Amino acid sequence: MFEKPEHIGIAVQNLEQANALFAKLLGKAHYKIEAVVSEHVLTSFFQVGETKIELLEGTSEESPIRKFIEKKGQGIHHIAFEVADIEAEMQRLAAEGFVLLNEKPKRGADNKLICFLHPKSTAGVLIELCQEIREA
Repeated sequence: MFEKPEHIGIAVQNLEQANALFAKLLGKAHYKIEAVVSEHVLTSFFQVGETKIELLEGTSEESPIRKFIEKKGQGIHHIAFEVADIEAEMQRLAAEGFVLLNEKPKRGADNKLICFLHPKSTAGVLIELCQEIREA
């Protein structure tokens, strides 16, 4: 089951410019910049109450973020929800008919395991599941 909204992902063309804009907008600086090499993306996080804003800049032509911006322009890319057990939630959602974009959870930014649901199965919204990685 979904625990809470974890973050809202926003696709941007220029992370440095977007960081300056959102720092003015939110009245605070980002707290972290992190590269996710496997996704060809550079991320920046702002904490707003219990939820985060994640800015995403594509770092190569293969980046899903660059492809998104080419099609739709900058803007909201996805909404992420925290889950307690990502594998169980993936099984539950697949059984309910949702289309998963990953067969297994993968490592994402901010120390999370992630999985995306295809927007065709979620009323046009890209949904991300996030689970904190628990080090053994």
